[in-house]
Amino acid sequence: MTTPSERLASLGLSLPAVATPAGAYVPAVRDGDLIWSAGQLPLVDGRLVEAGLVGAEVTAPRAAELARIAALLALAAVAAEAGGLDAIRRIVKVVGFVASAAGFTAQPGVVNGASELFVEVFGDAGRHARSAVGVAALPLGAPVEIEIIARV
Repeated sequence: MTTPSERLASLGLSLPAVATPAGAYVPAVRDGDLIWSAGQLPLVDGRLVEAGLVGAEVTAPRAAELARIAALLALAAVAAEAGGLDAIRRIVKVVGFVASAAGFTAQPGVVNGASELFVEVFGDAGRHARSAVGVAALPLGAPVEIEIIARV
C-alpha cells in the first residue's frame, strides 16, 4: 500500500509552503482528531495565479485547475498542523467558493478540481462531503477558494 505522500509524489506534486495568513487568523486549527483549514486561494509563491469571475474572465475548466491549486494549499495547511501529510486519515468535508458571473451554475464542476485531488492522494479516504457555493466576489479577485476538514 502506498502512502498519501507517495501518491502525491507520483502525481508530480509536492506540498507548497503554507500560505501566510492575510489577516487575524491561522492557516489551520486542530480540535481533537479534526483539523479545519482556513480558506485557501490559488496562490503560487504567494501570488494569485489568476483573477476574475468564472463564466466570464475565467473558464470553468481553468477554474477547476485553480481549485486544485487551492486544494493543495489547504492540504499543506492541514498537514502542517497534523505533523505531516501521512498523519491525515480522511478528508471529511470540502467547501468550495466560486466567484461566479451572472447565470453561471457549474460550481460543482469547478470544485471537482479540488475533490479529485483528494481522491487521487487519499483514495477512498479522500471521498468527502462537499458544498460548492457561487459567490459574487472573493478576496483579491480570486476565482475560487477552498477549505477542508480532515481527520487525523
